[in-house]
Order: sequence, then structure tokens, then C-alpha cells
Amino acid sequence: MSDMMPFIDLAAQRARLKDKLDAAVMRVLDSGAFILGPEVTELEQKLAEFAGAPFGLACANGTDAIVLPLLAMGIGKGDAVFAPSFTFAATAEVVPWTRATPVFVDIDPDTYNMDPESLRAAIEMVKREGKLRPACIIAVDLFGQPADYPVLAEIAREHGMKLISDSAQGFGCTLHGKHPIHWADAQTISFYPAKPLGCYGDGGAVLVKDETVRDLIKSFRVHGEGKARYEYARIGLNSRLDTIQAAILLVKLEAFPEEIELRQAAAARYATGLNGHVKTPKVIEGGLSTWAQYTVEVDDRDAFRPFLAGHGVPTAVYYPIPLHHHEPYAGYPVTPGGLPVTDAAAQRVVSLPMHADILGQDQGRVIAAVRDFFAAQTRT
Repeated sequence: MSDMMPFIDLAAQRARLKDKLDAAVMRVLDSGAFILGPEVTELEQKLAEFAGAPFGLACANGTDAIVLPLLAMGIGKGDAVFAPSFTFAATAEVVPWTRATPVFVDIDPDTYNMDPESLRAAIEMVKREGKLRPACIIAVDLFGQPADYPVLAEIAREHGMKLISDSAQGFGCTLHGKHPIHWADAQTISFYPAKPLGCYGDGGAVLVKDETVRDLIKSFRVHGEGKARYEYARIGLNSRLDTIQAAILLVKLEAFPEEIELRQAAAARYATGLNGHVKTPKVIEGGLSTWAQYTVEVDDRDAFRPFLAGHGVPTAVYYPIPLHHHEPYAGYPVTPGGLPVTDAAAQRVVSLPMHADILGQDQGRVIAAVRDFFAAQTRT
């Protein structure tokens, strides 16, 4: 077996940014301000500036980043929250925390993001049944590209609902030059190390427009604190970002625009090299993806993956079992007609190595291995 290349090469990024990262961490260690230090405030401001948002708030992880705006918007018992099933558990698991009910919606077969027509059908189903109030939409920027926010925002306004952009994989993506927060009431971010903008541990952030929501999130993330220390205005949680992680993210955010460009170049090279062999990703018209993953579709995934592994090429499968098939979620509503596109995609998708530093020999190895697989299939 060939030496296995990295699926996401964090070491290469670390080598590029080492001196700045080391200096940033040491400044925090010397300051002693380890929790919500000045770097956290600076990061919040710069994230908001980057995305064109009025307010930015850091938190402990990308999961908390979704539940915090739900809490601040008053989502709770009797509310329906519409979300895709083809996503990481965090998108849906936070909904029952608030005592609301997730309702699963199908996806577009090309972008893998929420299908607006499936969403419309799900909302009408909930309204007809009359047991839940359509309250919120959580759209996911899956694999790095934006959902169809102009349409989703129109649907949300039509029904008086909130719209949250789960940009755990997609922070930095744009649609017609605008970030998701342009349309959404809140945009949530994960800084898990493997994300396009990742720290060296857990971390998250929320971008919001409404000042009252901003103030409530600030309270919820620190145990529901009130105006004075040790005064509690509500039941909260502990969701603070470590200052060291904020310092690391400030360095990485400075390099982020260049890395997004490098990811575009890598995706373009994949598209050219793999054309005609696999179903390559299709980005929504006017969209810019951050390419958290480069996800293709193949007919025989069970043969494809070990073949590539034998050539030193790792792969990953996101998400082989959609959420609505897992026991904890099986009892929640799904849109009329079920989720056939979700179920089909889950059987075929496979993600190839992708990161800002992959341009060059490693990417050539990936493309060659994929071509060799299909050449071998043709011979047999």
C-alpha cells in the first residue's frame, strides 16, 4: 500500500502560519486572560466585518452556536423547526433541547442543500395538521456552499418564520457576493479544526442582526447572567470561547481569503481532472463555496474507497445514514413523500482529500487514482 496522504493537511497550514500562531498563543499565555479575553472581542468584531454582519458573538463550539440563537429567538415547545436530514447531528439535535420539534426536509440533488419546494410542502403539512407552529428554518451550507437563501428567506417571511444559516462547513461562502447573514436572522459557525476556518480545539460563533437577540445570546452563553455579576436573568449554559483559540483564529482569519482562493483552484483542478469519471459537485448559480469537502458520487462506493486507499488516497463518507433513520430522530415528522433525494445521495457520496495546500503532487495522485479505478472497471 502506498503511503497515505492526509485527508485534510493541518500540518501544512501550521507550517505556513507557525511564527504568527506561536506569537499569538504566547501573548495570551503571558496576559493570563484565558476566558473571554480581548482577543475574543477582537475576533467577534472581525468575523462580523468579514461577513457584513451587525454583531458577532463567540461561543464554545459550533453546536452551541445553533442552540444559542434558537434560545434567544424564543423557539420552544409547540414550535416546528425545519431542517435537512442530510447533515451532521448538531443541526437537529439542538432543536429538542429547546423542546421544539424538528421536521426533516429533502435536499437538492446537485447542491445537497435544502430543497425549497420540499420545505414548502413540509410547512403546509404542519399547518394542516395544526399541532405545531412553523417557527424556524435551519438551512445548512453543506460541504461549504451556500443554500438557496433568497428563496428560503422569502419562504420564511411568507410564514413569519426565523431563518438560521448553519454555516458550520460553509463560513466564508457567498451567494451573489453576499454572505448568508445577508438573508438569515442568524449565521452559525464551527471552528472545529477540520473546518476551512478552524482552531486547535472546539470553538464556535454566531452572527446576528438584531440587538436584542445579540444581548440574549451574551446572557445565555454565560449561565444566563444578568446585568450584575452573579445575577441570573434566565437559565443559561456555559459556552465561552477560550482566548487562546480566539488568538489562533485571528491569525487564521487573516489568511482565510487567500485560502478560499486556493480552495477554488483545487476544486477547479478536480473538476477538470475528474470530469467524465464521477459526478462532480455543482455549485449553486452565483455561489462561492469554501469547499469544506470535495464530494463526488460513484455507483460502487464499497469498491471505490478501498481501491483509492490502496493508492494512498483517503476518503470519507458524510453522511451514510441520514438523521431521520437514526432511532432518536425516527419519530419526528418528515416532509410529505419522504426524503428520496436524501436517501439516494447517502448511498453514493464520497469525499476526496481537500484543503488549501493540496494543489500539486497530492492532488495529482488523487485524480490519477480515481481514473485508474474506472480504467480497471472498464477492463473487467
